[in-house]
Amino acid sequence: MLVSAILTSVGINSALCVLFFVLYSILKKQPGYYEVFIPRLLTEGNSKRRSRFNLERLIPSTGWLPKAWKLSEEEMLSSSGLDAVVYMRTITFCLKVFSFAGIIGIFILLPVNCSGTELHQIDFADLYSNSLDVFTISNINLGSKWLWIHFSSVYAITIFTCYLLYREYNYISSKRIAYFYSSRPQPHQFTILVRNIPVSAGGSVSDSVESFFTEYYPTTYLSHIIVRRTSKLQSLINDAKQLYKRLLHLQSEPSEQKCKQAGLFGQKVDHLDHYGKRFEDLEQNARLEQSEVSLAKDTHAAFVSFKTRYDASTVFHMQQSSNPTHWLTEEAPQPNDVFWPFFSSSFMGRWISKLVVVVACILLTILFLIPVVVVQGLTNLSQLEVWFPFLKSILTIAFVSQIVTGYLPSLILMLFLKIVPPIMEFLSSIQGYISHSEIERSACNKVLWFTIWNIFFATVFSGSVLYRISIFLDPKNIPSKLATVVPAQASFFIAYVVTSGWTSTASELVRIIPLICSLMTKCCAASTDDEIEVPSIPYHRDIPRVLFFGLLGIAYFFLAPVILPFLLVYFCLAYIIFRNQFINVYAPKYETAGKFWPTVHNLVIFSLVLMHVIAVGIFSLKKLPLASTLILPLPVLTLLFNEYCRKRFLPVFKAYPAEILIKKDREDQNDATMSEFFDKLVTTYQDPALMPIQYCADSDSLNRPLISPAGMSIKHFSSAVVQERHHKEAGLRLAPPFVRSTDPVSPVPPAYYAHLASYRDMLYLERSVYGLYEKCFFNLKSYRRH
Repeated sequence: MLVSAILTSVGINSALCVLFFVLYSILKKQPGYYEVFIPRLLTEGNSKRRSRFNLERLIPSTGWLPKAWKLSEEEMLSSSGLDAVVYMRTITFCLKVFSFAGIIGIFILLPVNCSGTELHQIDFADLYSNSLDVFTISNINLGSKWLWIHFSSVYAITIFTCYLLYREYNYISSKRIAYFYSSRPQPHQFTILVRNIPVSAGGSVSDSVESFFTEYYPTTYLSHIIVRRTSKLQSLINDAKQLYKRLLHLQSEPSEQKCKQAGLFGQKVDHLDHYGKRFEDLEQNARLEQSEVSLAKDTHAAFVSFKTRYDASTVFHMQQSSNPTHWLTEEAPQPNDVFWPFFSSSFMGRWISKLVVVVACILLTILFLIPVVVVQGLTNLSQLEVWFPFLKSILTIAFVSQIVTGYLPSLILMLFLKIVPPIMEFLSSIQGYISHSEIERSACNKVLWFTIWNIFFATVFSGSVLYRISIFLDPKNIPSKLATVVPAQASFFIAYVVTSGWTSTASELVRIIPLICSLMTKCCAASTDDEIEVPSIPYHRDIPRVLFFGLLGIAYFFLAPVILPFLLVYFCLAYIIFRNQFINVYAPKYETAGKFWPTVHNLVIFSLVLMHVIAVGIFSLKKLPLASTLILPLPVLTLLFNEYCRKRFLPVFKAYPAEILIKKDREDQNDATMSEFFDKLVTTYQDPALMPIQYCADSDSLNRPLISPAGMSIKHFSSAVVQERHHKEAGLRLAPPFVRSTDPVSPVPPAYYAHLASYRDMLYLERSVYGLYEKCFFNLKSYRRH
């Protein structure tokens, strides 16, 4: 690829980055787009809508840059969690590595590469017409002593990177312990998930759990909650929510069309009647589903809580039965992190799903080779002219050929790669993980290795699929093959960094998809008062991108150091933009406490070993066998360093040490709020389908259990709802209608739930979704009266 093609790509993407920056600085100040650009500030109450027009809104500004730059790590830790800190430290780690590598690469290695004449001499008078290959190690003459500089630089970058890796692993592991030690008591710290619970004849799962843990853990066992299959019930509840919101919208918009026409010549149908009939159907379905849930077998799984963190950890790490397939224990995720559909699938279904995921990943990898082949054809004008002879006249135009070879290939590959993270997240969700965070970490690993294989290896080993596989079936020739093909693709990866790195990161500011959805909503629908949804950062999309660019930088450090300035620009953009997004946009929904860092560490080690393998091959091709021999200890030493880090730091990311757990438990003994915490812990892991539901539209009247008590008819429940509403209008505070305490003004005491722990699950099951439908019909009638 010519220098002019790369400069064309750089110019186009630089203009797009400037455009995104200008659009963001203007649209961010428009009140109508606050939900897109500052949803977190709105929900936290740190920003208010301003209706008064101000000319300053239309002038681009850089006021957001200092705020993002001044954000300290402690502020980020308290507001966005340890995962956000780990993500930003990954970016700063890459900045440190490539700043050091850039000094060596640009000021030492690049002049050495340009001084060679193996390919041809550089024509400085017509620099734009030069090929980028003359800036790579391929231009150095065979057997040249200048190659020892490259040899020394490989050792230097390896030592420096391993030193930084050790420091970061040590810092983040200590930060993880400090984060845990400073945190308030959390339900998942005292709870484990128990699966494959054996049940005696005539008994129940709840009885088995109760008898087992009271017998073997009598002083530490606290309570348990049986998990049931409620996926269908949850689906009905979601449908009811949507219909209820629609009714509220109809009532709040007097100008809304109340009738619609059925077909072209049909009669007009009243919206309220239409939705009322749909509610009746949902009610019948909910009754049937409630009966099925009540009679269905349990999932033989339960969340079991203990009085101390140490006891929960001890039970988790020990085998509970002489039969290793019974009483299987897992760490409980945070209550809002539980992936409830996991419990609605059988063991055989999950096992089959794992096989389906493996096959799907293989097929997706093979199918993705199609755009890779297309991209490789675009980078080669001669091959493109063979495929499409009618384009010869167009490709002779200099600007067109520069766009086709320099910008279009990386753009096509980036667009195809956009669909990979959602697909991998879906595949991980059916693989058998019990929490959203585990699904995201699994998807992160899938996207990372998919990107490495399809973007790096599939690109450098151009040819058929069988040819790519045959390369890895002959391990002896891998170094020489890599040394031959990797430098030749340096120009393509520079264009890829500029397109997928610069432009994609800058577009993160504008949030193109949410912005388009917001514009469509404003144009096609009336405004609603729906609650603003604050997104969480998709780590399974962004971490693989950062790590892949890190792999490119390490692999091409001594081969084509001209790529390093482009990588440094990308990491600088990512550093400032994502700090801004953590302030204004993203809020954590769940926390892994830094468990993404081992993935970062392993990928950096892989990148170093890959660089060593390429170095062995390149020095052999350049007729410098002594350098190839002296490089061989480097991958061995790097892997030994990795093994040391695994032994030294990785256990902290799998489980907290007993020393820390016992210290925290001893501190809790003097905490007066622990009794209240344990009272709440009894029902914390209740399935959301069986929990009360609340709408923001009317928190007083709509915050009521979704499940009504067994034996209470619709009529009586409706009367209770109406009576409670009248009492609230009069200023009285009553307990929920289905559980009345002796004092009608006092809430239900927490001890009530503790005494009914063994009957709690059946109580929730015998309730139904009638409460929600009664509220809906109550409002429906009131709407009709008006």
